[in-house]
Amino acid sequence: MDYFENDPELPPEVENVDITRRNNTLIIKAVSADDNLSKYTPTAQLKASVTENRVYEEEPPRAGAPSWGDEEEEEIPSELVEFACFKGDLETVLQNTALQYPMFLVLREIAMLSEKGTLTAITEESDELQATRIVEGEVRAASVEVVENPQQNGSSDSGINWRDNKFIS
Repeated sequence: MDYFENDPELPPEVENVDITRRNNTLIIKAVSADDNLSKYTPTAQLKASVTENRVYEEEPPRAGAPSWGDEEEEEIPSELVEFACFKGDLETVLQNTALQYPMFLVLREIAMLSEKGTLTAITEESDELQATRIVEGEVRAASVEVVENPQQNGSSDSGINWRDNKFIS
């Protein structure tokens, strides 16, 4: 991954990262800077699926578009590029709890470089909830609203009452 080849500044708790590829899965695992953390403690890791896409220097002609005359078609320069796709939620992308927040910071930096996709998260640091939203590499406004009783928010009819659901016994 280009991001890690450029020797990025990692959070102080993370000494380095181990990158492993198994078929079409990329696993980026934190290596702890703390010697007191047992080598048997699973540290946080980011998991992505690897896909290949053809990237064209200019937009290719659309299939079914009219062709004028019997011109010989020019091949548009392109290259096959591999992409790491961090998709899913909760433990699908960020696994294991040791060094979880520092690895979230790494994921956030990767999201800032991305051209496509969204990272949305709520984290807690120093007893403060922090909302994060990054869309196509841009930080967007995000907020966290904590309410005592969500039904007081005016949406009492739009939801499932799991306690009185006759289909669940």
